Order: sequence, then structure tokens, then C-alpha cells
Amino acid sequence: MSELSITTTQNVTINFTAATVADRMFGYMLDLLVKIAYAISVFGIFFYWLRINEKMAAMDYWSQAAIYVLVYSPIIFYSLVLESLFEGQTIGKRLMKTKVVKIDGYQASFGDYIIRWIFRLVDVNISSGIIGLITMIISKKTQRLGDITAGTAVISLKNNISINHTILEEIDEAYVPTYPLVIKLNDNDARIIKETFNTAVAIRDYATLIRLRTKIEEVTGIKNTSGNDTDFIRTLLKDYNYYTQKM
Repeated sequence: MSELSITTTQNVTINFTAATVADRMFGYMLDLLVKIAYAISVFGIFFYWLRINEKMAAMDYWSQAAIYVLVYSPIIFYSLVLESLFEGQTIGKRLMKTKVVKIDGYQASFGDYIIRWIFRLVDVNISSGIIGLITMIISKKTQRLGDITAGTAVISLKNNISINHTILEEIDEAYVPTYPLVIKLNDNDARIIKETFNTAVAIRDYATLIRLRTKIEEVTGIKNTSGNDTDFIRTLLKDYNYYTQKM
């Protein structure tokens, strides 16, 4: 497996393991099985059992095409919808423990998922997967064209050392959390926050602490009640550990 170094906008380097070509291919095959199962189910229930195909026989070509597109749209938009809903994962990616992330370390946006979905036509559909496979093999970050264009990469979550190990905070049994909305964050968010926070505190970069606190408030809806920014972020990290350890 190749290492993937992601540098955040705060110049903090985070190391991930890029998903292997095999992981990505198996994930794709699992997603393909889901699509095939849906197609068979729809054909059996919608067209055969309900006899919709007989009613469509009297329709013009464009009406028939519109119905087919509507019925099979979950297959067409499968990866786009699931990656958007599940933060970079489809069913296949979740089973293979892989995930789409931005090269800058932040969560990929809907626009990034759209770019990846559009380029899937070239990477997978038109070329029967050949272009995507070749690109992933020669790419140091195992990226297909869609990833390169969107500025994303697929990482493995099967590291020997869990990502949680880098975001642990010492909390005692009597600890009482302050910010329950911290559960809106995920492990990657918490890791970036902690790395940035530790770096800023070490060099007394108060401007970065202010920007970090502002960004946290915007994303989570949490308001700083801990006093200064340092106390706020330190409490937030402890709260994150408290709630995630209880899950």
C-alpha cells in the first residue's frame, strides 16, 4: 500500500494509506452487484408483475425512454447519491473500508462527487474500466481521472493503527461533557482539529486558533462557552472522545 500525505490549509501534514487497486476494484464489483440486484428486482416487479411493459407498447419512443430513465435512475446516480449521503462511501466502499477524501484533508463536497461521477463515464463506462484501471495503476495515489480532476483520493480505513488513536484525549470517569453537538464531527474532522490546534498552540499562532474556532462554530453550530479559544477547542476534543467512546 502507498502512503498518501495530505497537507491541510493550516500546513498540517496527515498521512493516510491510499486504497489499493484491488480494494477499489472489489468495491466496484460489490456496487455492481447491488445495481444488478436492483435492475432484476425492478424488471421482475415493475415490468413483468405489474405488466407495465404491455402498457408502454402503445407509447411513443420518447415516452418509453423517459420511463426507463426514471425507473433506472437509482442505478445511473448510484455513486453520486450514496457518496454524497455517506460522506464519500458507497455500499461497496463501506464493505471494503475505503472512503473518498479531498487532497487538502477536508470532506469532499457535492461538487467534487459530481465531477467524479461525470468522469466515471470515461474511466469506467465508455472504456469498460480500462482507462480508470490504467490511471490508478500509474498514479502514486491510486487515483482515476475523476479523482485527479476533482482533487480527491480514495483512502483505506483498514490501517493497522486506527485513526482514533491519534485523536484520543485523557478523560476521567467523572468527566461531564459540555458540547453534545460535537457528534456532528467525524474522526477525520477531529484529527485535523487536533493537529492544527497542537501546532498553533506550540507556536502561539492565535490567529489560526481564532480561525479554527470560527470554523468549528460554523460547522457544528456550537458556541464557545469555555472562555478563550484554547480552552474551547481543548474541551471540544475531550467531548468528542467522551461521546465516541460511549458509542
